[in-house]
Amino acid sequence: HRFIVTTLPQGMSDPRHLYEQIYCARGDMENRIKECQMDLFSDRTSSHTIRANQLRLWFSAAAYVLLTALQRLALGQTSLETATCGTIRARLLKIATRVTLSVRRIVLSMPDMFPCQHEFALAHARLRRLRQAI
Repeated sequence: HRFIVTTLPQGMSDPRHLYEQIYCARGDMENRIKECQMDLFSDRTSSHTIRANQLRLWFSAAAYVLLTALQRLALGQTSLETATCGTIRARLLKIATRVTLSVRRIVLSMPDMFPCQHEFALAHARLRRLRQAI
């Protein structure tokens, strides 16, 4: 059994609806906020100016939106389908890569082997197909 203390008048809402749609949704929202704070460093507001801190928060929010879009659009049916932003960041974005600049192009040389290589290739192919569909 689960018990919830609320200030809503009795009979205002079905108990199942209250628990599943309101209470659990609130907990899920708090988990997303915690994920943004822990994994994307949105709690780092140590600058002396409010504008710098606001810019950091915007960057964290944009990173969260991009990572959740990546997860939704390209990581379905992979081991990273339900991963947190921190896990996706660590396994797919933090890969040692050699960057070579020339006059006409930028070349990224990735290692031959790295963890989650299959997921990276699959996500890349899915995003490429999405781009071609536009």
